[in-house]
Amino acid sequence: MTEGIIIALISGGLTLTGVLISNSRSQAVTDTKLEELTREVREHNNFAKRMPVVEEQIKVMNHRIDDLEQGRK
Repeated sequence: MTEGIIIALISGGLTLTGVLISNSRSQAVTDTKLEELTREVREHNNFAKRMPVVEEQIKVMNHRIDDLEQGRK
């Protein structure tokens, strides 16, 4: 009877250790993926902030081209 309890405690302890190690590694992978996604979102947000500026510059260039074309005619 005592041997069964000791074996059960050892098995439980080893199982708990395995689960903790597995969860630790899984958490590390999740953290890495989350950091990568955060970097990509920040990069996208930076791009989204710059696009209106580029669009305005294109609009100005188109007006200048139109003015130059009208000057030739």
